[in-house]
Amino acid sequence: MKRLSWPRWMPIDPYVLLLLGTVGLAALLPARDTAADVASGASTAAIAFLFFLYGARLSTREAVDGLRHWRLHVTVLACTFAIFPVLGLAARGLVPVLLSQPLYQGLLFLTLVPSTIQSSIAFTSIARGNVPAAICAGSFSSLIGIVLTPLLAAALLGGDGGGFSADSAVKIVLQLLVPFLAGQLLRRWIGPFITRHKKILGLVDRGSILLVVYTAFSEGMVRGIWHQVSAARLAGLLAVEAVLLAMMLLLTWYGAKALGFRRGDRIAIQFAGSKKSLASGLPMASVLFGAHASLAVLPLMLFHQMQLMVCAVIAKRRAHDPQAQEADAAPPTAGAARSRPAVRTRNPAG
Repeated sequence: MKRLSWPRWMPIDPYVLLLLGTVGLAALLPARDTAADVASGASTAAIAFLFFLYGARLSTREAVDGLRHWRLHVTVLACTFAIFPVLGLAARGLVPVLLSQPLYQGLLFLTLVPSTIQSSIAFTSIARGNVPAAICAGSFSSLIGIVLTPLLAAALLGGDGGGFSADSAVKIVLQLLVPFLAGQLLRRWIGPFITRHKKILGLVDRGSILLVVYTAFSEGMVRGIWHQVSAARLAGLLAVEAVLLAMMLLLTWYGAKALGFRRGDRIAIQFAGSKKSLASGLPMASVLFGAHASLAVLPLMLFHQMQLMVCAVIAKRRAHDPQAQEADAAPPTAGAARSRPAVRTRNPAG
């Protein structure tokens, strides 16, 4: 079967361009007064609908089957929800030299967000790794993150001006967890419809996130939050995120080797354990941070594009490793046949 390919030149993710365009629109024409109330209500509904779709798409059977490879999934979860947050807490020492306090809060929130699904699968496939493991690892991370990310935010940001409160906890339950569980319960009946209309619902997903971004950045503009950010602070944030990504890529690759994982599993661990989900993080930030969401999501948006560009290069290099060539030349086994099925995905953004 034809293997997933990646363009030779390094593109900027088109969806990131749309996000930046939405930020520009919010800067020029922010929603005010009645328009702001309408946008806020529509954003709340969009977030609930997003997590309803997330729940309806997650196959419980696939998740249960994936538990057989529990060591790999525990490793990815430890990277996503333990090592990442520890590095985020360590970055506190960079305030106020490189980072302002609001940008640091956004960076710390970035480290609490679950891993991606689509990009983990895409890059693992390109690098000729264990694709089913990447599918399950990304799914588990997204599922657990719905509960764990808000809890970690309460513990690490609650007393630091992060905007988390008891009211935020109620919003998390009503806007994220309840729709997600409803999607899981109704999956039996609406699953075929979602499968048939996957492309259309994917556009709804992305359109909903654009609405969330517009609402958050509009509120930030009206409140004058963006006057707190300078070019020097943004440069410092990019430098810190580059170091953070490099550390996680090295830790996931060599740490998985030290734990005795094979090459295909190490690839899945590296790509699933080193990335953060823009699709999950943006709606969560909107619920958790409210008026401060615009600054909170800025580090996540920048990290998202950085991880795509860097991981694209790594995936292409992994595909040409001598071990990859030997694996392709070796006779297929039942386990190997399952480890690299054909994967079709339009965009590695997740």
